[in-house]
Amino acid sequence: MGAVIVAGTDTGIGKTVFSAGLTRALGASYWKPVQAGLEEGTDSETVARLSGRPVLAEGYRLRLPASPHLAAEREGVEIDPARLALPQVAGPLVVEGAGGLMVPLTRRLLYLQVIAGWGAPVVLCCRTALGTINHALLSLVALRAAGCRVAGVAFIGEEAEDSRRVICEIGAVRDLGRLPVLETVTAEALEAAFAGIEVDAIREVL
Repeated sequence: MGAVIVAGTDTGIGKTVFSAGLTRALGASYWKPVQAGLEEGTDSETVARLSGRPVLAEGYRLRLPASPHLAAEREGVEIDPARLALPQVAGPLVVEGAGGLMVPLTRRLLYLQVIAGWGAPVVLCCRTALGTINHALLSLVALRAAGCRVAGVAFIGEEAEDSRRVICEIGAVRDLGRLPVLETVTAEALEAAFAGIEVDAIREVL
């Protein structure tokens, strides 16, 4: 089995919790290539706690919670795409991006370009709040223009049935289900909530 990329339409939409659920459901390993912001804990630590699965070391760990290009510059680092090649692991690999697709890793390199270079299927995570239709459709256009394979869209938040239908119909993309807001984020609560996600559909593209 190969890798699947978890991308998002924006930052702070629940992509890490979704990645943890997917990592657990697939029996996968997890990798966060670039982590920006260390003070409040890392996404890798969250996924390790919630999934109980192997977590690989980040390619870059940057202290400042900001766009990776800026966080790297503040530390005198330039992110080298050669260090972001997909690692080889036994079994499936869940790879979580940073923020939205067009986040710059350097002043010349967007995260989308790296994702396209990986050639792995992408699950696009969308929040269900106001504005999601625009953000989701723009992200789908960007992914396809870059030559990425889109496995489907996963929604995160309260139910928004019409928005989900519009995004999937206009975007010609598969609805992979919805992860609700969890009152308490525990491994057990996440596993139960992940019953609403079509994991088998994601497994099929690996």
